[in-house]
Amino acid sequence: MAFFESNFFSEALGMSVTANVIIPQETVGQIGMTGKSSGDVHPCLYLLHGLSDDHSIWLRRTSIERYAAEYGLAVVMPNVHRSFYTDMVSGLNYFTYVAEELPALMEQFFPISTERSGRFVAGLSMGGYGAWKVGLNKPDRYAAAASLSGVTDMADWVQNNKSDEHELIFGSIDNVANSKHDCVHLIEKHLAAKNELPKLYQVCGTEDFLYQNNQITRDKIKDLPIDYVYKESPGDHNWAYWDEHIQDVLAWLPLQR
Repeated sequence: MAFFESNFFSEALGMSVTANVIIPQETVGQIGMTGKSSGDVHPCLYLLHGLSDDHSIWLRRTSIERYAAEYGLAVVMPNVHRSFYTDMVSGLNYFTYVAEELPALMEQFFPISTERSGRFVAGLSMGGYGAWKVGLNKPDRYAAAASLSGVTDMADWVQNNKSDEHELIFGSIDNVANSKHDCVHLIEKHLAAKNELPKLYQVCGTEDFLYQNNQITRDKIKDLPIDYVYKESPGDHNWAYWDEHIQDVLAWLPLQR
């Protein structure tokens, strides 16, 4: 894999930003690596960080570069600070940046897919919410969205964990339910409109403080006619769990093999 730290100006945010990017490299000479190319244009996973982290964290705490190499998969890792991947009421337009501007720029800079079938999004914790939020608000642009230990039911979360930070992001927390911030509502809305949904993947540890939130989401959507995988296993909100389960996410992605 080839690694790039991409620095560019974001029109959506009105400032310079950084994203980490790994691009497939076909190789037989790198010790311990099974690198391959998926062709002239590579499928791409937008991989999102959690509340306390930044664009560097997946590379520092997991072996994502090694795992992605086996699939010929490009990976883009942006930084959104503590925005919950939202166009903030009192802040910057991080949803627009991640969901629209970032892919358009990355597809100009690097040989990665411009097709829905080759564009995926995943994340952990806050980024798990962000991944579903991006995929479900832009179902015509993303083929799959995966949440690892994510806040998948944001309406329930903000009601039971009220904070000034949430109000700076979303405005009144009473407005989260049945809105563009509510992933369960978005699923139901698209089903009613007969829109094609991305494949959805959800995994959480049974000792995770977000386990109950993930169960609430599961119980709301498990019987809906969607392409949906739910998994749980012993584990907490930590990098050992995410390093293990990001491998399952990569194996699940609808890649042309």
